[in-house]
Amino acid sequence: MPKPDLFKPDYRGGGIVNLMSSILQSRGGYSDYAPLDLLPVEELSQPTNLVLLVIDGLGADWLARRSPNGILSQGLRGAITSVFPPTTAAAITTFLTGEAPLQHGLTGWFTYLRELGSVMTVLPGTPRYGGISYRQAGIDPIQLFGHTSVFDRIQARGLCVSPNFIARSDFNLSHAGSAEILPYQDLGDMFRQTARALRPQSRWGKRAQPDSTYCYLYWPKLDSLGHERGMEGTETADHLGQIERAVETFLAAIKGTDTLVMVTADHGQIDTTPADILDLADHPELEDALLLPLCGEPRAAFCYLREGRGAGFAAYCQERLGDRVDLVPSRALVEAELFGLGCEHPRFADRIGDYCLLPRGQGVIHQHLPSERPYAQIGVHGGLSRAELMVPLCVFHA
Repeated sequence: MPKPDLFKPDYRGGGIVNLMSSILQSRGGYSDYAPLDLLPVEELSQPTNLVLLVIDGLGADWLARRSPNGILSQGLRGAITSVFPPTTAAAITTFLTGEAPLQHGLTGWFTYLRELGSVMTVLPGTPRYGGISYRQAGIDPIQLFGHTSVFDRIQARGLCVSPNFIARSDFNLSHAGSAEILPYQDLGDMFRQTARALRPQSRWGKRAQPDSTYCYLYWPKLDSLGHERGMEGTETADHLGQIERAVETFLAAIKGTDTLVMVTADHGQIDTTPADILDLADHPELEDALLLPLCGEPRAAFCYLREGRGAGFAAYCQERLGDRVDLVPSRALVEAELFGLGCEHPRFADRIGDYCLLPRGQGVIHQHLPSERPYAQIGVHGGLSRAELMVPLCVFHA
């Protein structure tokens, strides 16, 4: 576990959690995880400013195919792994806390929070069936998650540069800590605001004495285009070109600021077709065995079973779906260190169910609640293929 044709997250020096360890340690913080082999602490300790740009959905192999000579490939230090599952809810929480999913406890877009008695869409902060957000329901998300922000673990000025529509969401506010939040309107505005923040001015118009700064930028549009149009579509490739031109302009704008810029991603994507969809509605025996709706991701679905239904559920998956999915006890994934190393979140066992369904190839598994409209995405992620798990690490000095 995992199978030989699948990949496994690297938490010992080759993954995004190790990148965060390097950043934390370079700015006076501490991490239980080893620093990143490709980017040691000493290299990050020297510049005045550190900038981490996370491009949602940018896979390492996809970048190499789509723009082998572009600015990102020119600055490529190597490929590193995301976390499991390689998806925004789990990986972005790693970027914002410095912890692997085993510690931060968020295991997918749909995560069962037993303390709330609900399957939640943890990033928007609403129940899966619909409804109001954490704060609107009187829930303090800071206490709910119990996470310590990266910005509160470092000895440096912190900046969190986020899209307007999520900049002050419950999730973002719960994970930004002491950072100054800079909302932006579009790609150019994201980089303009960051460049301005890296060249602080005093109130008399003279250049201020530089402080040690860590700046986190998040760009979501590539992922959205991949979901809607596919990663192999022209619109997605065109958008990569827009990103690369904006990066070049940004690097020119911050020249001389003693800044190290790192570009990476939370996950990659693969494209699917309607034939790849396994709809649970076509398998009522499986759906009837579930105590809760499927959680996690369509490429890594966590199953919570009704009492006494485990043997029948497993037999059905093996006999009827054995050529389409792998059914793995969720605890086996923990023991195989797919979620991280060391001590686990006190509620982690609640959030991975009894089994995990891992569709093979480009497969996805769907289940629609009465409140949900069927919605098929072309680009998907969350599985253990190289395309989903491996992300680039690009490094630039300005």
